[in-house]
Amino acid sequence: MYSVNFDEIEKLQHQGRWDETATILGEAAASVESGGADFLLICTNTMHKVAPDIEKHITIPILHIADATAETLKNDGIKKVGLLGTRFTMEQPFYKDRLIEQHGIDVVVPNEADRTLVHDIIYQELCRGEIKDQSRQVYLEIMLGLSSKGLKR
Repeated sequence: MYSVNFDEIEKLQHQGRWDETATILGEAAASVESGGADFLLICTNTMHKVAPDIEKHITIPILHIADATAETLKNDGIKKVGLLGTRFTMEQPFYKDRLIEQHGIDVVVPNEADRTLVHDIIYQELCRGEIKDQSRQVYLEIMLGLSSKGLKR
């Protein structure tokens, strides 16, 4: 059985050592494939940044989370979304550009201060299994702010 140290992955992310995260996850993906999997799911938006590198380690397809998200949005008639996630997911092109370019969905992200709040809550709380009412309120306020900028059906 292959084991991934997620604390190490998080550390590498914040150090910008994405090539090393890709190697670790690529080896894990190869292990999943050798176990008989027909496809691979990466259960975190952020690690889709290295999905193309992970694909180099396997022959089975990766079901991309942005594609699944886009299909649900399109089925619900949603053409513009507010994106909350890690700073990497909100600021870098690997996720939002896929929604825009491959699926025609307009993507709006919070301002820089709110992106920092969202990012910090994810890593300091949610990744550690903590759900705080205060942080929930912060997210609701950020979502209301995005909604006031025209994010309506």
